[in-house]
This record gives sequence, C-alpha cells and structure tokens, in this order.
Amino acid sequence: MRLHDLSPAPGSKKRRMRVGRGDGSNWGGTAGRGHKGQRSRTGAAIRHHFEGGQTPTFRRLPKAGFKRGCVKVVFSVVNVAALEKSFESGAEVDAAAMKLAGVLGKKKAPLKILGEGEITKALKVKANYFSAIAKEKIEKAGGSCEVVAL
Repeated sequence: MRLHDLSPAPGSKKRRMRVGRGDGSNWGGTAGRGHKGQRSRTGAAIRHHFEGGQTPTFRRLPKAGFKRGCVKVVFSVVNVAALEKSFESGAEVDAAAMKLAGVLGKKKAPLKILGEGEITKALKVKANYFSAIAKEKIEKAGGSCEVVAL
C-alpha cells in the first residue's frame, strides 16, 4: 500500500453546500438567511452567550458566594425495619456496624434513620439524623438514639 492508494471511507466525505447560486438550486436569493436582520448580513458573528442586548446571565448573578437555590442534602437512609432484621437486641449500631452488616452502602453521605417498618429490639443507634417517627419507635422498643456530629 502506498500513499496514493489511500482514500477516505465511502460516505465520510461530503461536498460543501454552495448556497446563493441561483433559484434553481433551492438555495438562491437569500440563501437560507431570511430577509434583513443581523444574521442576514455578511460577516455577522454573534458572540457566544449573547442574549440580544439584555443584561447577560453572568452579569445578573452575584460575583462572590453565590449558590444556586436548589442545592439539597443527599442522605444515606436506613429504615428501622433493616435495623430490626440485621442486629441483635442490645447491639450498638453505628455507620461502621451498618456497613459490616450490609445495611449501608458505600455512599459517603450523612446517615439518616427513617421510621419505615417495626422494631422490637432495644438497640443503641448512632447516626447523624433521625426522623421523629424513627426516634419514637427506637425509644419505644427500649433503645436509644444518639446524634453524631458530621
């Protein structure tokens, strides 16, 4: 094989569209640019992010310490039913114990205990957050809830 034998794959090279070359081509007259206006003129280049003259987004937003309003905290959640199933009565349950038991995944997020299901075992549970129902159920079963700082 030599350099003069090389050719592009069939269909990979397309001929350039030649507009403004007569009405018979369907691209004559205004050549697809419409009538009048900024984009119909030759050499018209509109800046990226140009918003038609209104104050652009990057100038409307504050320059320091700005956070979007929809920033939300994502929790690693565990229900009391999972604690009931995975731990013996009197056990001390924290994030490390939950990971060993396979109740908690690998996600590094604040741990929150939710109240879905029933619990009958007295467990000493340590987590970053508790829902009101979960706290009530754990304490009703004779256990305790301890809030651990992040």
